[in-house]
Amino acid sequence: MAVLPMLAMGLTSPFVSADKFQPSLGGAETGMMQSAPVTEAQKEKDLISERAEKIDAYFKNRSMPLFGFGKKMVEEAIEHDLDWRLLPAIAVRESTGGKQACGYNPFGWASCKVTFRSFNEAIEVVARNLGGDNPNTASYYSGNTETKLHHYNGTVVPTYTNEVLAIMASIGD
Repeated sequence: MAVLPMLAMGLTSPFVSADKFQPSLGGAETGMMQSAPVTEAQKEKDLISERAEKIDAYFKNRSMPLFGFGKKMVEEAIEHDLDWRLLPAIAVRESTGGKQACGYNPFGWASCKVTFRSFNEAIEVVARNLGGDNPNTASYYSGNTETKLHHYNGTVVPTYTNEVLAIMASIGD
């Protein structure tokens, strides 16, 4: 009776030797572990994290107060269809990444006449406006990044657009 369970497993059998028995390890016997396919949601989450890390590293390496706000900036850029580097680059150009922010306004928004309760609120408001999602400012901020920058401060400072684009490139490197 004790021989039947062993026969069913193929361990001790007059027909199969124990040294030929190889258990199935689900691919592990070849050193390959199977993993679940990466979903689109996971890819987007990874991309947000990667970009946020680049922004935060840029701010941290320069001891800028906006360190830690990279993820918020990337999320708002996605929501308002902006280049992910635009908000941090404007903040660097306008206030050295928050070092000379007017209150919680690191973007110099409205010539610093507008105050915000937090950096998060400033990021949300400026992203909404630059994305053309505020009907009051949409006509100024339609078009590509260069056009947005020209209307943001390029009419006052002729080199502004190129300065911000250069900062964007350095954040993305």
